[in-house]
Amino acid sequence: MADINKDVGKRIRLFREKKHFTQEALAFKADLHRAYIGQIERGEKNLGLINLQKISKALNIKMSKLLVE
Repeated sequence: MADINKDVGKRIRLFREKKHFTQEALAFKADLHRAYIGQIERGEKNLGLINLQKISKALNIKMSKLLVE
């Protein structure tokens, strides 16, 4: 089950890099801490729906695109 954290984190990193955002820039846009973004991308944190929504809005994509297909 923990693999989903890594998979979602990888997708967030992929979309962040496509937008040419640093972790710091994404964190600022999502109103989250930069270290938290790093932990999410590495699959170390369990991401809640509210924070997933913040990240998807900051990336200007639908939340469903961040979930594992």
